[in-house]
Amino acid sequence: MPGFRRTLLLVPVLLGLFACEQAPVEEAGPDLDAALVEALTLNGQVQLSNFTLPDPGDLAAIPQDPANPLTADKVELGMLLFHETALALSPRHASGRGTYSCATCHHAAAGFQAGRRQGLGDGGSGWGVRGEGRTRNPLYAETELDVQPLHSPSVLNVAYQSVMVWSGAFGAHGPNEGTEAHWAADTSFAVNALGYAGVEAQAIAGLTKHRMDSLQASVLATHPAYLERWQRVFPGEAAGAIPAGLAIAAYERTLLAGKAPFQRWLRGEAGAMTTAEKRGALVFFGKAGCETCHTGPALNQTAFYALGMPDLAGTDVFGDVPESLGRGGFLGDPAEAFKFKVPQLYNLKDSPFYGHGGTFQSVHEVVEYYNEGRPDRTLPNGILERRFKPLGLTPDEIDDLTAFLTDALHDPDLMRYVPASLPSGNCFPANDPAARRDLGCE
Repeated sequence: MPGFRRTLLLVPVLLGLFACEQAPVEEAGPDLDAALVEALTLNGQVQLSNFTLPDPGDLAAIPQDPANPLTADKVELGMLLFHETALALSPRHASGRGTYSCATCHHAAAGFQAGRRQGLGDGGSGWGVRGEGRTRNPLYAETELDVQPLHSPSVLNVAYQSVMVWSGAFGAHGPNEGTEAHWAADTSFAVNALGYAGVEAQAIAGLTKHRMDSLQASVLATHPAYLERWQRVFPGEAAGAIPAGLAIAAYERTLLAGKAPFQRWLRGEAGAMTTAEKRGALVFFGKAGCETCHTGPALNQTAFYALGMPDLAGTDVFGDVPESLGRGGFLGDPAEAFKFKVPQLYNLKDSPFYGHGGTFQSVHEVVEYYNEGRPDRTLPNGILERRFKPLGLTPDEIDDLTAFLTDALHDPDLMRYVPASLPSGNCFPANDPAARRDLGCE
């Protein structure tokens, strides 16, 4: 990585030119940069490219399902469908028609999470600032709400996930090869029989699961702007959940946090991260050992671990949420009980709920949980991940690691993935009367 090393060699010169403005932050920068490059070197080979996200416009560089090749037209169509509240055509009550979308529970302002502890689609009302003000439409009983039994994971950087959701139940490949017995026809997981990867399988299943499956009667079949786009992407094919899901999945694969300071540092901007963030990166890739599970461009892993985190709970949770067995619940295997998929780590601070239950409310709180290494719940013998034990981090190391996770991994411009408007003219990410007022669509 000669260009990167040249950048590091220039840092002392740049510091001399901009000492008045930059010295407090970058004074120790070169030594930390060299130490971090060393931490990311394996067998004498610098591994920076192993953690670098591709440009979202370079479609060929983005991991994709060969059965759903990425094209610019497909991504554009998927972006519109992902946000299109006019697809909400199968609500429990007429008042819910045209009021929710995929983006209701995965929107850019919340780091493509829900903005609240529990995602709430059909039957929701209002918005707030980042979706935190969404609550129950009084015309809906709690049993009629479309709510998530776990905290909605982000769809940011999902191109680096072979299977989807906390249990990894969506997707026909990778860890789900050989799990066909669990793809029952009367479950959402039957979609796996189509043979698609996790992103595609979840997008297809989600249209039906979240009551957006009446596509023939939707805006897709009637609006000229959608008809023209649809025919470019799926010539001669009628509107339906499978092709619509493929377009949505194509869009989701381009949601990459490439403007985060750590990504900029990886591409050679030595000053992109602060001193504290660089120290935190050294803790992440060193003493804390975070990279053993959180690795690759998205800092995630298609693996499942039991860490004893609590299930979804709180005064803002609707319905009788059952105990979640995670991977074990999908497979019906007690040896896999309470194990959940390793999540990606970018833009965590955009939605203050963490863990499969959303019960942690700050990155600092999660770091402290890992540092203490004590499960919050009792697990069956042999289930707790053996590497989950006290880390022995100092308060300063905890603060630095928190800075790295909170700020160095935060892309400040996710709104570039959001359309300026929809062909339907509907408000989004939600379109009920209260949400329209909150979002300024009135």
